[in-house]
Amino acid sequence: MSSHRTRIKICGLTREEDVDAAVAAGADAVGFVLYERSPRHVSIARLAALAKRLPPFVTPVCLFVNASPDLIDEAVAAAPNALLQFHGDEGREQCEQPGRPYLRAVRMAPGVDLLDFASGFPSAAGLLLDAFVEGYGGGGKVFDWSQIPSGVPLPVVLSGGLNPANVIDGVMHVRPWAVDVSSGVEQAKGIKDAVLIRRFCEAVREADARIANAMT
Repeated sequence: MSSHRTRIKICGLTREEDVDAAVAAGADAVGFVLYERSPRHVSIARLAALAKRLPPFVTPVCLFVNASPDLIDEAVAAAPNALLQFHGDEGREQCEQPGRPYLRAVRMAPGVDLLDFASGFPSAAGLLLDAFVEGYGGGGKVFDWSQIPSGVPLPVVLSGGLNPANVIDGVMHVRPWAVDVSSGVEQAKGIKDAVLIRRFCEAVREADARIANAMT
């Protein structure tokens, strides 16, 4: 029986060396924040420069919070193969309008009905589950993974307070399609740590290996 390989996204990149470190560690995707209030915000010009460094099969992800259609169009032009990630109050129509594959972030406040939420975004490539914090964007907080029901009809991307120390538990408990990390591999906001990135990727592979061993 073949085992699932958990995909890895490193988010909130702002520097060339961090993009290179994520690629070297084996990340499947890297995220760029196009939200001006975020300390990890990058301009369209920076997005273009950083995305150009990516080799084939490492996907750029553009993160938006209630962005204007013009900004989304500019980002897609700067990174034509990007996956889009909507982290604000966007509805289905806004997510689908650019005509690109997209992730819809879900802020996992107590009482969120994930199955109901998923039914509103049937065209999404996946749901990114993050902890609920005031305002938008990651707060580096872990949410209660037992809130995730079985039978979510879309691929689940586990986010929210992950780091090299807890991601093995997260992968083994949730069995997500992918994991997403930002603050958990940083020296400072927007400044990544190559060693932590590598340890995070190694921990995800360790979790996959443990799951595979348990299945044999």
